[in-house]
Amino acid sequence: MKIRNGFLLGLAGGLGVLLAIAIGASIQQISTVLVWAFAGIFLALGVEPLIQILIKRRVPRWGAVLLVFVLILGIAVGAVWLIIPTIVAQFTQLIQSIVSEIEGGALEGFFDWVRETFPQFDVDMALEQLTSALTDFNTWSSLPPWVAEVAGAIVNGVGQLAFTLGGVFIVVVLMLYFTGSLPSLKSGMYRLVPASSRPKFIEIAEQVMQSVGRFVLGQGFLGLCNGVLSFIMLSIVGSELAVVYAFVALIASTIPLIGTISASVVISLLVLLLDGPQTALPVAIYYLIYMQVEAYVISPQIMNRAVKVPGVVVVLSALIGGTLLGILGALVAIPVAAAIQLILKEVVIPRQDAK
Repeated sequence: MKIRNGFLLGLAGGLGVLLAIAIGASIQQISTVLVWAFAGIFLALGVEPLIQILIKRRVPRWGAVLLVFVLILGIAVGAVWLIIPTIVAQFTQLIQSIVSEIEGGALEGFFDWVRETFPQFDVDMALEQLTSALTDFNTWSSLPPWVAEVAGAIVNGVGQLAFTLGGVFIVVVLMLYFTGSLPSLKSGMYRLVPASSRPKFIEIAEQVMQSVGRFVLGQGFLGLCNGVLSFIMLSIVGSELAVVYAFVALIASTIPLIGTISASVVISLLVLLLDGPQTALPVAIYYLIYMQVEAYVISPQIMNRAVKVPGVVVVLSALIGGTLLGILGALVAIPVAAAIQLILKEVVIPRQDAK
């Protein structure tokens, strides 16, 4: 009897392990869809404060959602018809300027350094082979493996760009859906909680969602602020690519911690390469000052009002989230840290004090 029970116990345990492996594999296969859905919910919570402002002004929810959708659509159409063509034109000019600098001998010093440091590496032959590969597709079979690897990396990069654009479109559609059905989603989630714990759960959940919405709006404000100020400053110093630089600053500043620094370094280096030191110096000085103002004045005010998380926790959570899930992880890590802090404050600590 004991052997039979042991056999059944082992069989049940083995089936449980297999089921856990199957569930893990299924989650891994749909991980991209889960990330898109999470991003859609995240953005939906970001526009919810705007909807609530309209509702407080006695606008029905359907009307508030419609107005927000029209506003988002108007911004998108305006960007496509007014801003995007300018960005594309200036980005094309940027690429042409970089190519011109390269053709004008900007990389000769680098190639000379490679020849002196690695004399066994034939730079001239490698450049000839690369040029031949780009102009004559029949020579691919006779080229070294590294050329094929470079070409494969370029093809993969184009594929990743197309995949990213498709993902952005899906996230926007999901955001619109979640925004319209957010009350019903929250009602269904609340009904899963036992009635005795439901009021406290609703209170904490509402605070968490408000923090997420304020954080998203705050990051958007940071990006807009950096983009507008960058455009004004670059226009003053006479940069011909002010629009594309400002667009880079706007997009990058929505990424916590590293976004503004990365954009500042990239823009300063590009201005140095294309416009010379006399233009790059004031640009670099401006970004040094702006980064200090953002780090010590603007960003702390937004964080304290939105998520109320200590600075150390903000840095650690953003680093951990970025390591696990990349840019999206860095974005959602700070609201998640705020939610954990709120749960500890409202649930865990009172239970410990009651013992």
